Amino acid sequence: MFENFSYSAEQIKKYYQAAVKDLRLIAKEKAPEIIFYVSYNVLIKAAMAVTAKNNLRVKSRAGHHIELIHKLAEILRDSEIEDAASRMRSKRNHDLYDGGAAISRKEADFYLSFCKNLMKQVDSYLFPNKLL
Repeated sequence: MFENFSYSAEQIKKYYQAAVKDLRLIAKEKAPEIIFYVSYNVLIKAAMAVTAKNNLRVKSRAGHHIELIHKLAEILRDSEIEDAASRMRSKRNHDLYDGGAAISRKEADFYLSFCKNLMKQVDSYLFPNKLL
């Protein structure tokens, strides 16, 4: 599902910045559905940044989000990422392919918090010498 690919530092930074931008978009958002869907984008973009740092490019095929999530959790050594992300992916797929799924405020708050914590881990991983 992955192939070796040499990313520049600038390309990795762009993936990271795209995830940060999306996280900022939902920080003050009120609609649970928007928080949920953009949180999922944060997750995938963060995974792309981390895998890029490891010179891995995911091939766009059925199931590639599952592989990205798995690889992200593996690289960051945090199985909770895979657990929470798998629930997100399942809920997203249920909404897309099974006629809809309600996103509660509690779920939206959880996923926003999850993404904030994830991005802290990603930031530390990508930029270990950063002072702040």
